[in-house]
Amino acid sequence: MAVQPRPRVVFSKCLGFEACRWNGVVIDDPFVAALASRVEITALCPEAEIGLGIPRDPVRVALDPDTGERELYQPATGGRHGSAMRAWVAARVAELGDGPDGFLLKNRSPSCGFRDVKVYRGFVPAAGSGIGAGFWGEAVLARWPGHPVEDEGRLKNFTIREHWLRFLWSLTRFRLAREAGGIDDLVRFHTAEKLLLLSVNQERMRVLGRVVASHGKRPLAELWVEYEAGLRAAFAAPPKPGAIVNTILHAFGHYSDRLAAPERAHFLSLLEAYRDERVPASVPLKLLESHAIRFEVAYVLGQTFLDPYPEELSMISDSGKGRDL
Repeated sequence: MAVQPRPRVVFSKCLGFEACRWNGVVIDDPFVAALASRVEITALCPEAEIGLGIPRDPVRVALDPDTGERELYQPATGGRHGSAMRAWVAARVAELGDGPDGFLLKNRSPSCGFRDVKVYRGFVPAAGSGIGAGFWGEAVLARWPGHPVEDEGRLKNFTIREHWLRFLWSLTRFRLAREAGGIDDLVRFHTAEKLLLLSVNQERMRVLGRVVASHGKRPLAELWVEYEAGLRAAFAAPPKPGAIVNTILHAFGHYSDRLAAPERAHFLSLLEAYRDERVPASVPLKLLESHAIRFEVAYVLGQTFLDPYPEELSMISDSGKGRDL
């Protein structure tokens, strides 16, 4: 099993790091706790850090009917904190720069939420609302487009959680390869990620292969930029279970003729169990790895597809939402 790098992850601070929610509590989440021990942590609480206090009267995102500008409005006090929040966001964006590999934010938060935040159409109690992003969540999507960004609510979904982890660790490995900087580092990265890329987006995997193959004809700096854009695009959506099955079968083909018929049948039955959502992907993958060790299949053993992120994170129980998006 390969040694896993430590991604740089920016968290909402209330997710297990500090009792800084509006009501003075901390949110205990087993997955976040497991993840935190395997990453480099930056934990932020926008509302507390602009001086709103702990505990505090709740705030909401509201559109000023006179200007159309978004406000961070505090109904109990009438306070408007949009300017302070925008200044805080600008400072944090500049401070973090290109450092983060990914983000894990508090869902529905008027500051941290990035997709499911109530946006009120005015300040009066009866104002209707739509759905949008919080101040910090919106800035994260704008400054770091294509990054692994999720919230703790969505990560209770098995598919979303597994895909976010794969993307986060792949992007971290890419960052480390890029920091090393040589064409050999890019070639090694692509070679090791090939099956993982095949599992998430076969067409993008082929495009990225052509980018790597063009070295010597184009400036290296240009290749890194193009490859990174393609890597992000490859992970834009979670793969279908069928794509995972096809990738496992592709790897299986490197040694399947060396197995006895009952062993082949057993492996294929596990793949069907995964396809039917009766077992996680880790079950056939572990058997695939065991076979590759037994037959010394170096190509398969060198693939991050076998261990795309720390194994312990795949053991967190599912919410019951299965693999449905």
